[in-house]
Amino acid sequence: MDFINDPDEIYRLSFSRIMEEVDLSALPEDIRSIVLRVIHACGMPDIAEDLRIDLSLPEAVHGALEAKRPVLVDVTMVACGLARRLLPEGVEVICRINDAETIERARRLKVTRAAAATALWREHLDGAVCIIGNAPTALFTLLEMIDAGAPKPAAIIAFPVGFVGAAESKAELDGNPRGIPIATLLGRRGGAGMAAAAFNAILHLRAKNGEAGG
Repeated sequence: MDFINDPDEIYRLSFSRIMEEVDLSALPEDIRSIVLRVIHACGMPDIAEDLRIDLSLPEAVHGALEAKRPVLVDVTMVACGLARRLLPEGVEVICRINDAETIERARRLKVTRAAAATALWREHLDGAVCIIGNAPTALFTLLEMIDAGAPKPAAIIAFPVGFVGAAESKAELDGNPRGIPIATLLGRRGGAGMAAAAFNAILHLRAKNGEAGG
């Protein structure tokens, strides 16, 4: 069986083919890197028109990481997808989806575990990076907390997926009404792989610029 097995060549060809199918030349280099990696994670160049990425997102994430603020994620799949080797030393990745407190809260309040876990982010929110790659209820809960006066995170990377609430939750980010730098994909499509890819793109940019810690 004949196939390409060189990882560098696979990446090179993948990004080359994406650029052949969608014109990203008008985007700044850092934003283009994010778009490329998100498309690469899902194999769908047509999502480019539905991506919403604030130009200030990379700088906001850089600042949060330099300040050793935590990275808050909704599910284990997102946590597993992050390129942790590129995180600055001392930056914690927090996922509370399987915590006993989360499970008890979800049962008592009759809400999803993702919503219950997100509600427990409050003490860590100020200046943090929030990454949601699965649950619309996590994004709805986060935005409700912020609207109710909770500390604002430095950035929100939100790619919840599904047929109930995903499009509606991400529509809340369109136009950035809360003034927090965001990356999202409008509509029902999304997922942990795309959310992690968006964040990892910024980590790779830091490494390329000699800013990675650890």
